[in-house]
Amino acid sequence: MEYVIRSLQEPGTGYQVVCATLTDCNAQSLSVDGLSYRVEGSYTTVPQAAASSGADTIIVASRPDGDPDFVKQLAWDLEGTAAELVLSSRLTDVAGPRISLRQVDGLPLIQVKIPTYEGTAHVLKRALDVVVATLALIPIALITPLLALLIKLDSPGPVFFRQERVGRDGELFPILKFRTMQTDAEQRLGELQALNEGSGPLFKLRQDPRVTRVGAVLRKFSLDELPQFWNVLRGEMSVVGPRPPLPSEVVDYDGTVSRRLYINPGITGPWRVSGRSDLSWDESVRLDLGYVENWSVMSDLMIMWRTARVMLQPSGAY
Repeated sequence: MEYVIRSLQEPGTGYQVVCATLTDCNAQSLSVDGLSYRVEGSYTTVPQAAASSGADTIIVASRPDGDPDFVKQLAWDLEGTAAELVLSSRLTDVAGPRISLRQVDGLPLIQVKIPTYEGTAHVLKRALDVVVATLALIPIALITPLLALLIKLDSPGPVFFRQERVGRDGELFPILKFRTMQTDAEQRLGELQALNEGSGPLFKLRQDPRVTRVGAVLRKFSLDELPQFWNVLRGEMSVVGPRPPLPSEVVDYDGTVSRRLYINPGITGPWRVSGRSDLSWDESVRLDLGYVENWSVMSDLMIMWRTARVMLQPSGAY
């Protein structure tokens, strides 16, 4: 139940949880990530709870033990109402185009396609990357002289910042950004480690003294990452993908987390439109792994659209 509610809290899902029904307790409320949700009725009174709360969708997160006909009976009980019945899959992080429903002699079967990392879909993804990067680099080339001038006037040093990152299959590549920090930022990292506000192996600091005045504005609106479209055109990155990690982070990857490296890292991804630096390490990994195995060209287009909205209303960027 908590996992389903937590997922529905993500921006852009189109759902608002109005109440919950539990199968094995008499609680009056349910707390998830600091938010409280009203518990109404029991699993035997779901239609009445939906009517009294004004819910137009009922999501079944689990079913009572020993009642295999629960979902079928619930669907019958909801007939004639405005309610829509949705079943939450218990196949964690498997979704989208990998799932299809088959029926064999009245037996409903959920078919899960094994993820692949080559083939036609990936050729289409690369084609989309080339088109988007080419179109993006035209206006980027026009505003680069202005941004370069502002960066130079604000602090001494180069306009661009290059840093080694880990790409697909562990290949190293130099990521390209507009410089947002003072030139001695890497040397000063050690003295700031005790103030780290990031989670897991990530280093993040809301008020990082190494960030320049112009750099703070560039970071807030993600303008510092515009040169990465050149990395996309070179084939080192994708427009949408997992967050590009540092070599020091990859050293600590276990067998599961290393699956993030099965495809090219992205300029944007589900981590960017779901909180960025405000995400915990576990949440960031979950979003990346879910994307790696379930991405589609349509989901990439949706993430691009949501990224444009996030850039205008930045959150979690520092």
